[in-house]
Amino acid sequence: MTQPAIVVLGNGQAGFQVAASLRDGGYDGEIVVLGDESHLPYHRPPLSKAYLLGSVEDAGLAMRPTAYYAEKRIDMRTNSRAKAIDRARKVVSLEDGSEIEYSHLVFAVGARNRPLPVPGADLGGVYFLRTLDEAHALRQRINTAKKVAVIGAGFIGLEFAAAANHSGAKVTVIDVLDRPMARALSPQMASIYTREHTKRGVDLLFNTQVAKLNGVNGQVQSVETTDGRVIEAELVVIGIGVIPNSEIAEAAGLEVRNGIVVNEHLLTSDPNISAIGDVAAHPNPFADGNYVRIESIQNASDQARAVAARLTGKAVAPYGAAPWFWSDQADLKLQIAGLTTGFDKIVLRGDPEGTSCAMYLFLGERLLGVETINRPGDHMTARRLLATRVTVTAEQAADESFDLKQLVQPAKA
Repeated sequence: MTQPAIVVLGNGQAGFQVAASLRDGGYDGEIVVLGDESHLPYHRPPLSKAYLLGSVEDAGLAMRPTAYYAEKRIDMRTNSRAKAIDRARKVVSLEDGSEIEYSHLVFAVGARNRPLPVPGADLGGVYFLRTLDEAHALRQRINTAKKVAVIGAGFIGLEFAAAANHSGAKVTVIDVLDRPMARALSPQMASIYTREHTKRGVDLLFNTQVAKLNGVNGQVQSVETTDGRVIEAELVVIGIGVIPNSEIAEAAGLEVRNGIVVNEHLLTSDPNISAIGDVAAHPNPFADGNYVRIESIQNASDQARAVAARLTGKAVAPYGAAPWFWSDQADLKLQIAGLTTGFDKIVLRGDPEGTSCAMYLFLGERLLGVETINRPGDHMTARRLLATRVTVTAEQAADESFDLKQLVQPAKA
């Protein structure tokens, strides 16, 4: 009798990678991947950068050619949205009324844009930027819009702001917090980004809340703030974070707490169901074992490979990959290694008055992570330091004549 399929909900980075890794790992059974968009799996990072500016086309976003899925016998279904999970029967119900039986289910459903709860947010000319369809719509407007407002100074907001500024628009970024990327960056690194975006002509309004969006004939014309300022804008992009798509899991009785809760092996409380990527809240050793939900390509890919290895019978240690992130904003390449919440000391390498430096963030004597701008070598070294848990002191980090790579290189015989 044929064993039911491994069913993957979501065909983003995590969903694609778990299916590909299952095949690469020798799994010979049926694999079904359900994606609710009309597109086959595609790379998301270029959407807010190169794709907007026209240097990458749709075909260049594809994770694999269409023929790959047939060759690998991966049943990659688009426009397929799960409606419910029957854990007792081990069945996924789809919105079209069909059902799929599973031997193992993987939630890789990611997250969705957080809506802006103000009047006028549904006007024409107001966009989000997470999917290919959203990016395609923005790509049609970015070269013609003269006045652009971005609500949210996170990674996506600032990447779009840099692209719009490059295209010649007058760009204003509005955020309720006191600095850019406040949830991800130290104040010291954030100040560099404030300075550099301002130098390039982007207006940054911090500690500022949006009251409403004003429009004429259904099209946005301006953004009005709670302190009475009116910012003219014919194009508005909202980037105020995301919400994990955990509702179906919660309705099925799985534990949900800012994401689907999984253990150190990325299993839910149901041994037949895993969760990975942006939707998974997992105990992370780089957060002292606290449960975190990490939104990054690295995390999605590494978790997918870990689940595939477990499902193909490999001996697998608890998931504990060192997190890392990046953001390209104009000519500023930000890279972060580690989780730096709670740091109490910063050690600098490079010149903070320029655009090439590294900041090593410590809690007591422990290195939590490293933020770099246009210093890829420091970033790669930081990832190795964190992954190998080698001790690095603040004094070593501060001494630019000391090569930190020697701490993670094997001693010569």
